[in-house]
This record gives sequence, structure tokens and C-alpha cells, in this order.
Amino acid sequence: MITDLRQAQWKKWKDAKSRPGSTDEDDEAILDHDGEGMGTVGAVAIDSKGVLAAATSTGGMTGKPDGRIGDTPIIGAGTWADNRVAVSCTGVGEAFIRTCAAHEVATRVKAGDSLADACGNMLDMVAPLGGRGGVIAIDSKGNIAIPFQTMLMYRGYWKNGEVMTGIGPDLSSH
Repeated sequence: MITDLRQAQWKKWKDAKSRPGSTDEDDEAILDHDGEGMGTVGAVAIDSKGVLAAATSTGGMTGKPDGRIGDTPIIGAGTWADNRVAVSCTGVGEAFIRTCAAHEVATRVKAGDSLADACGNMLDMVAPLGGRGGVIAIDSKGNIAIPFQTMLMYRGYWKNGEVMTGIGPDLSSH
């Protein structure tokens, strides 16, 4: 899909002859925030029986080389669900692949970390590898974590009839 945002990112990338993906999260290339998505869409859920699920879809990387496979289709890198936690990640895929980021959250929860700590620690782990991004996760107790290291991350959740949404650092209820 061609959007003003993606065209601006592509033009900036091409003009600068940059590395693949270098403009994908470039805050200066963002033209507006009136509902146009930022690429990755993730979802995590728990049903009434406690079954957890996760899904992730991505818009890809600007200037990606032919044959590049990102973290989204690799279970354990960008997406994970088991009987303890469901996780969906967004960011620079190579860092999430190298660290098995989504699975890392599950491993930390299994070891006794809180969901928030597990997600935060995973983001700290991918950051030195250029993995700037975010994560949404829910555990088997219904705890939700949505930390991110980017300027913006479109996100929201519904829990017990309350809707919370956010773009920047704060969530608002509806």
C-alpha cells in the first residue's frame, strides 16, 4: 500500500543512499498521525478459558534486500504464545531474530519475572543490536504490558469493558 508516510520514508532513504530500514522509524519522516498506521500490527489475547494467542503482521522494511525475512514470520522472534504468555513485537527485525525476542519474554516469565519486567528487559536486550521497537504482551493472569522505545507506538487494549488507547507515552481511557 502506498501512503504519504511510506513514500516520504522511501524518498528519504533513496536520497540518502542509506542502509535498508534506516528511515522506517525516522520520526522526522512522519507526516501526520491521523489514523495512518505505522506498519506492524500485533494482537495478543486471552479467552474466557485462559487460552492465550498472539498474531503479528508487518509493513516491511524500506529498501529491504530481495529475499529478506523479518522477525514477524519467525515464531519466537516477533511472535510467541504458550500457556503462560502471548507476545507480539515490532521493531528492527534482525535484532529481534538474533535474540529470539518474543520467546525471551516467555522465558523470563517462566523464570518468575513479572510481565512488565520481562518485556522491559527484552527491549533492553535488543537495543544494543539496533532493535529499537516495542512489544505488546498478556500473561495467563490477564496482566498487560505495552512498553516501547520509539517516539510513538499506536496501541490499545480492552480489559473488563474498559478501552485504553495511546500513540505517545501515555494511555487514555474511553
